[in-house]
Amino acid sequence: AADPSAAAAPADPDGPDAVRFTWNAWPRSKVEASRCVVPLAVAISPVRSPESLASPPLPYPPLRCKPPCSALLNPFARVDFAAKIWICPLCFSRNHFPPHYAGISENNVPAELFTQCSTVEYLVAGPPGSPAPLPPVFLFVIDTCVIEEELEYVKLSMRKAVALLPEHALVGLVTFGTQVHLHELGFSELSKIYVFRGSKEISKEQILDQLGLSGGGRPGFPKMTQQPGVQQVNGMHPLVTTGVNRFLLPVSECECTLSTLLDELQPDQWPVEAGNRAIRCTGVALNVAAGLLGACVPGTGARIIALLGGPCTEGPGVIVSKDLSEPVRSHKDLDKDAAPHFQKAVKFYDGLAKQLVSQGHVLDVFASALDQVGLAEMKLAIERTGGLVVLSESFGHSVFKDSFKRIFEGGEHSLGLSFNGTFEINCSKDIKVQGVIGPCTSLEKKGALCADTIVGQGNTTAWKMCGLDRNTSLTVFFDVSPSERSGQPGHQNPDLYIQFVTSYQHPEGQMRIRATTVSRKWVDGSTNTE
Repeated sequence: AADPSAAAAPADPDGPDAVRFTWNAWPRSKVEASRCVVPLAVAISPVRSPESLASPPLPYPPLRCKPPCSALLNPFARVDFAAKIWICPLCFSRNHFPPHYAGISENNVPAELFTQCSTVEYLVAGPPGSPAPLPPVFLFVIDTCVIEEELEYVKLSMRKAVALLPEHALVGLVTFGTQVHLHELGFSELSKIYVFRGSKEISKEQILDQLGLSGGGRPGFPKMTQQPGVQQVNGMHPLVTTGVNRFLLPVSECECTLSTLLDELQPDQWPVEAGNRAIRCTGVALNVAAGLLGACVPGTGARIIALLGGPCTEGPGVIVSKDLSEPVRSHKDLDKDAAPHFQKAVKFYDGLAKQLVSQGHVLDVFASALDQVGLAEMKLAIERTGGLVVLSESFGHSVFKDSFKRIFEGGEHSLGLSFNGTFEINCSKDIKVQGVIGPCTSLEKKGALCADTIVGQGNTTAWKMCGLDRNTSLTVFFDVSPSERSGQPGHQNPDLYIQFVTSYQHPEGQMRIRATTVSRKWVDGSTNTE
């Protein structure tokens, strides 16, 4: 079987590429691979701190191998400088360099061919006349079914967070209790709110109709006409003015309005009968938030930041009834399938997760309560979008305050929160991808590189990562599937190659592509002992 000591591991287990193999030498045969107690896997941090890169981001698009391989040019490629041809190390296809590489020579090599540049990052520029970099979007969803003291803690943290945001960042505000209130920040003359009933599930189309963001407008209001051009928001990405300028505004334009709204915010006024829980419609609030972002900024990086103070007791996503005599479901109830609301709530959040993934948006949850808030039901929506979860006893607790502040901090303390990413894998033909474990969702890109055995999210070579940061890590599982030709003398390549390609929206707004290409040795099982 393969021996981890057969190839020396780097001093830093992850190395400059932020990649760690379970085995630094891989068996050639499927039989030998099956004898490995530890599976063939790779842990990778797709967007680790850019300081670890050997070169600054490259200001031109990457050069790709011909389909179906589509691997990016990398230091392991064999280059014929005279014929201006490069051979892909993964599929051995011959590719011609395009005209703008005409000056390439042994003494004039592009950065992506430098030996030390096994990880490179490209700046993806749009065509001439394309919009400026996209602003980050933060939509705050605040639970008002809390006591006044807790709400004051929330207001204080919100003010600090807004002060830390870059001036061009877009922000929006949703508050909820018995009903959902969507605040129109663009109407600064007075407080203008759209109210949604919390007891009823509402579709995305109904949300857009009520907000006047659909083609038909709202009953009794003039039909909204889509303007032939779209206006730039603060010099940023062109977005439909009627939606964005009403509900999502740059911090520089709405800081005063937002501060006034926070000052006026009160605990939910709906009366709570003795022996009952507060009427809290968490599911409808998150549904409205997702619908708004889907209408205003689809395909643009955005985060829904939910501040929850208790369990959902009304509408879709309910986890417990209003009656205090009914306890919140326990692990024992879930094991026995005795939680009456669980499956229905999971189904609701599964649908919400699919909607958020298709839009490229993230759900973060800050739960500050002594009671449960329903994270078991929300798990799918948070995990699949790469969201963050923080649990604390109170909004005044340092765990909440410090964690909430950390999201918005810049400089050396920044988490490097990135958005709207896609993670792809290319590898040598004798290697198959079993799947990925981590905060991502399958894009169902099936092909010859997919293994029959599935681990985690498999049967694909591409995954969506709505939210990722410098500490985000994925584990990829592989299988060995040698072809007949690769086992013949003269056709055995001593090296295997794997390439990870991550496309994502940088915190500064630009779209970037980071490619990491790594190589390890094949070993013959007959010459090694277990």
